[in-house]
Amino acid sequence: METIPLFPLNSILFPKGRISLQIFESRYVDMIRQCLKDQGGFGIVLIETGSEVAKPGVKLDIHRIGTYSKVVDWNQLPNGLLGITAEGQTTFKIIESWREENDLCRAEVVYRDFDSVESDPVDVGEQFQEYVELLQGLSKHPAIEDLNLEISFENLREIAWRLSELLPISNRDKQSLLELSDPFDRLEQIEVFIRSMNQQEKKTY
Repeated sequence: METIPLFPLNSILFPKGRISLQIFESRYVDMIRQCLKDQGGFGIVLIETGSEVAKPGVKLDIHRIGTYSKVVDWNQLPNGLLGITAEGQTTFKIIESWREENDLCRAEVVYRDFDSVESDPVDVGEQFQEYVELLQGLSKHPAIEDLNLEISFENLREIAWRLSELLPISNRDKQSLLELSDPFDRLEQIEVFIRSMNQQEKKTY
């Protein structure tokens, strides 16, 4: 187990995915500075109830599965705020979490090493080529291209991670995909979501 700082968000990050953030609260400015100094990282977790910005008297509840990430780029934005790009490394399970005096959340976590950028790649068979083509199409969106993602279309793990992030589904559904760890299980659930979206489209005609 390891103790790490947490960054609760209304967003979800998967391993090898990237997210751009503006840092303005002092608790997170200090956290990012420490991460850069120590070459460490922090956990991104989805907020269940509460707000990204600390508010007196507002309870914050978070999901128990998140993604450990590291800062891969940072700069000062035109508005004077600190801008960072974080990249997911591995998913983890929270054993215990708490808030410190400055409202920064920390947690004792167990890394899910079988759901990590360090995990052995899984070959993409012929039966999964339709997912590769779908991801190739989604990855051409300008907003995705701006993140400079390096996607291995030969690794089924990455296919499942990126589709989980890019499909137009709710954060709750994305969290359900994050809580899985096997790429085959993720793709099976992704297929369920795709069928549901196709059925909804047919109903609109």
